[in-house]
Amino acid sequence: MIDFEEELKKYEPAIEVEQAEADIKARDLTDLTDLLFNMTSQQSNGTK
Repeated sequence: MIDFEEELKKYEPAIEVEQAEADIKARDLTDLTDLLFNMTSQQSNGTK
């Protein structure tokens, strides 16, 4: 039987995952909220 508590103690995230997280957090990415805000502000200004 697997002892999940013991396995969690041994867990170490992969270096690639940590690097990817850092890269994603460092970028100023446009998300859905930004897109919706831009679309609604353009509509209220009368531009498309």
